Amino acid sequence: MNVVPLAADSLGVRSMATYVECGQTRILIDPGAVLAPNRFGLAPADEEWEALKRANDRISAYATRAGIIFLSHYHEDHFRHDPGLYQGRTVWAKDARRMINPRQAQRAGELWKSIGATCRLDSAEGRVMETAEARLCASPPLAHGVEGTGLGYVVALTVTDLREGRRFVHASDVQGPLSAVAAAYLIRERPDLLYLSGPPAYLESQLGSALIEQGVDQLLRVLDQTGCRVILDHHALRDESYPDRFQRLWQTGRVVTAAGFLGIDEAPLECRRRTLWAGKRKPASSMPARLKRPERSTMIESRRDMRRAKGGAIE
Repeated sequence: MNVVPLAADSLGVRSMATYVECGQTRILIDPGAVLAPNRFGLAPADEEWEALKRANDRISAYATRAGIIFLSHYHEDHFRHDPGLYQGRTVWAKDARRMINPRQAQRAGELWKSIGATCRLDSAEGRVMETAEARLCASPPLAHGVEGTGLGYVVALTVTDLREGRRFVHASDVQGPLSAVAAAYLIRERPDLLYLSGPPAYLESQLGSALIEQGVDQLLRVLDQTGCRVILDHHALRDESYPDRFQRLWQTGRVVTAAGFLGIDEAPLECRRRTLWAGKRKPASSMPARLKRPERSTMIESRRDMRRAKGGAIE
């Protein structure tokens, strides 16, 4: 089995795009990549735009090889609107109507309408398929972070290489996992290699350190009970202190970033945006007005809503 992270926060963009190959079974997972429009009051730097172009070029190139495309959910860093990407392929996508929040449901409806006639499109949840080389199993909906979050749900994909018996799980935005339900599911899947989003430490001042530690503790439990290796990326790398903040995970020797898995230097450009702009002329009149205003994180808003509702290659 060959697993290739194509784009990731450690590679300079918001993404978890991944290519998996088991013989003639070739899968493209979450083929989206974006930049944060506003961090630290700054628009993306030139280096980020260049990284985004490279990421999209890689995704497009690997899409030509893939016969199956998997979409875990409808945040725009996890899928691409381009109908041509999906044409003629088998597409498993998060259910567009069930356990989905309104904004994602709108995006999902638009995507399904645009691609439904040109590909073999099915809801991913609970779906199983077996080829000569691999078995693909999609999870039930898992929380995008904590249970009850307004951010909705994601679907994980397990790919088992039937020739080698090795198992890869792509768990997208489970953020740690923060949910005990998601952690239990990952333990049950017994991965050899697990790829997931880490806790959103860049929002720790708003969400609280206890929640971030919860994600770390849950992942340590997964590691202890499965013995797997882990690619930890995405939300975890949006705070420049991530090497220290997640030291408990790195020191296990079994957790790396997507860049580390590829054996290349990490380039988490978003968390370094202030440094990238240092010495340059800061964007002003050319910056769209919406980028000049501080934006509230959807994670923080969903956390507030939840409080109100409750009252408070694999070797």
